[in-house]
Amino acid sequence: QVQLVESGGGLVQPGGSLRLSCAASGSIFSINAMGWYRQAPGKQRELVATITGGGSTNYVDSVKGRFTISRDNAKNTVVLQMNSLKPEDTAVYYCNLEAWSDYALSAYWGQGTQVTVSS
Repeated sequence: QVQLVESGGGLVQPGGSLRLSCAASGSIFSINAMGWYRQAPGKQRELVATITGGGSTNYVDSVKGRFTISRDNAKNTVVLQMNSLKPEDTAVYYCNLEAWSDYALSAYWGQGTQVTVSS
């Protein structure tokens, strides 16, 4: 089994910054892609950013130039640095990864962390 623990959410004013972290633990053989999703009230969950094992990144258009995703393979962690935050970034943010654990490849989700951008 794999467990994900997220941290770093909170309340920030427009234009501010937050840093989300997600640490994976448990019976992990290897991790493929890692990413962050978000879900705003009344909306579907959407992909925010992903990063492959080799470090290639992908972002939804609305966060390009403002958010940066990174990972530490040695620590099984993924970080989302969010700058120039806007009210429309308000959502619950979820960490996601695909990992080999107990001879199976599965997707795992964090519990979610609230990000609120408001003055």
